[in-house]
This record gives sequence, structure tokens and C-alpha cells, in this order.
Amino acid sequence: MGRAAVLGAGSWGTAFAKVLADAGTDVTLWARRTEVAEAISTDHVNRFYLDGVDLPSTLKATSDYREALDGASVVVLAVPSQSLRENLAVWAPSIGADATMLSLAKGIESGTLMRMSEVIVEVTGADPSRVAVLSGPNLAKEIAVGQPAATVIACTDSDRALELQKACATGYFRPYTNSDVVGCEIGGACKNVIALACGMASGIGLGENTSASIITRGLAEMIRLGVALGANPATLAGLAGVGDLVATCSSPLSRNRTFGAHLGAGGDMASAQAATNGQVAEGVKSCTSVRALALRHGVEMPLTDAVHRVCHEGMSVREAVGLLLGRRVKPE
Repeated sequence: MGRAAVLGAGSWGTAFAKVLADAGTDVTLWARRTEVAEAISTDHVNRFYLDGVDLPSTLKATSDYREALDGASVVVLAVPSQSLRENLAVWAPSIGADATMLSLAKGIESGTLMRMSEVIVEVTGADPSRVAVLSGPNLAKEIAVGQPAATVIACTDSDRALELQKACATGYFRPYTNSDVVGCEIGGACKNVIALACGMASGIGLGENTSASIITRGLAEMIRLGVALGANPATLAGLAGVGDLVATCSSPLSRNRTFGAHLGAGGDMASAQAATNGQVAEGVKSCTSVRALALRHGVEMPLTDAVHRVCHEGMSVREAVGLLLGRRVKPE
């Protein structure tokens, strides 16, 4: 296939650009900061967001988005969900008329309650068939060092999905295709919120039984919301649902879990943000938009509601746990 541009040189954007380069794809990575782009191009490292990982010499980087987008047939959007619209409005005029746009962002936009693919379509005016999403158990550091992982690329255009699959398939990174864009996006957004809850529980000293319960009931919330929006439940039982949920809820590499753990240990929002090295824990903002989306569709999501209350309404983690345990018992 043609050239790929990855817009966003955070940990996951950089790791995915490396995957593309390792797969033999001609790829240029755009970094907002000139010093990040120069370090990648000259020293083949991104010590700012993915320290300790050697990047391929074939991976090019630039701080000029027009240069990155010039001639790109695939545009990978690797910025946080709540800043996607603002960035995309700037980039859109430089994106090719038939370029495939692949979203790595996992969240629901605040205010509009749009999924990322919906934001892309609205901002660019592109046909939805040109928009794909990627989701799965994809912890950036593990993938960047070549540990085996799988993912899902969802697109309503099967030919575009297959092209993307070929562009990023390597010996360590195995992409599967799917047509369920809604399911993949709901899984990606909800798992970050549930990971915050797992981190909070760990932070106050609760163990694996609690974590397993949160993951399982979180999955139930995810499926309820996904089905209400038209997703296939099987998608959420796969890599983009259970797979991503388990990885994000269990790993110390997960920013959302780390953020939640600091809150559970008594930290405030500022110290929790510092614990993630200033990188975005998507679930902090998405918990509010996911909660609002659930209310719009009449879907009950008590774990999501509890996380929102802790992050945005001043409720303590222990109060939230008590609230959840105090709910009436009922059939599973």
C-alpha cells in the first residue's frame, strides 16, 4: 500500500508507527514538538514518551503535519480523544480525498457524546467507509519491544480493513479485521473507565477477588451499552472487549489503572496525573461522557457512575465502594 502518516508521537502513536515500519510500510510520524521529531529522526528514540526503545531507522519523523500528510493514503490519528476534533480541524484540508483514516483514540467526546469515528466523519466530511478504528490489548511499551500482541481493526469497508491489516501485520503484532466499528469503540472507551475502578480498588488494598468482580461486572456494563448502540455482543467478548479490558485493568503499564491506584491510596487528581508522567488517562474524562451516553440510552452502569463521582464530584474511593456494595442483590 502507499504511505502512512501517524499523527501523534505519544507512547502508543510511536509504538504503532514502529509496528508499521517493522511491517515494511513507508511511514512518517508527526510530533507536535520539534525536539521529539528530531530525536526520532536522528537518534531513533523517543525518550520523551517511549524511553528505552530503539526505533527503526526507516521510521521518519517531522513536526510539520503537512509534510507527514503529503501523499499519505493512510492517516493514523493517535491523539487523545478529547483533543481529536480540534487537531483534526487543522489537519483535514491536508488529508487526501480518498485516504483511509484509522483512529487509535479510545473515548467518547465530551459534550457531543460522539464516538471517535463519528467525530472524524463530522469534521472531515468523509464517508464512514473511509474511517477505521483499532482496539485491543495493546499496551504500548510491550508492543514496542516486540512482545506478541493481537488487535482488531474495524471498518465497514472490508477492503480498507484488509489493507490496514497488511500494513501492520508483523511477527509480533497480529491484527484481525471486523466490521463492528461501534463495538470496538465502545469497548475501547469503557475499558479505560473500568481500569480506573480496578486501580482504585487496588489502591485501597483490595485484592484479586475484587479486581475480578470489577472486570466481570464492568464487562456487563460495556456489553449493555454496546448492544444499546447497535454493537455485536461477540465483539465485546473478543479482543476489543474482554482482551483490552483485562490488559488495561491488570497491568501496571496501564495509565488508567495507575491513575486509579493513586486515587485509592489517598492521592488527589493532580498527584495521580503526575504518577502517569503527564500522559493522558483517557478514562478520567470519558467516565463522564460514557455515563451521559448510558443515561441517554437508559443503560444502567453503576461502576461507571461511581468512577465519575470519585473523579469529578469529590466522592472518596471508600464511599464509592460502599455505594456499590450497598446496591440491592439480584440475579446476575
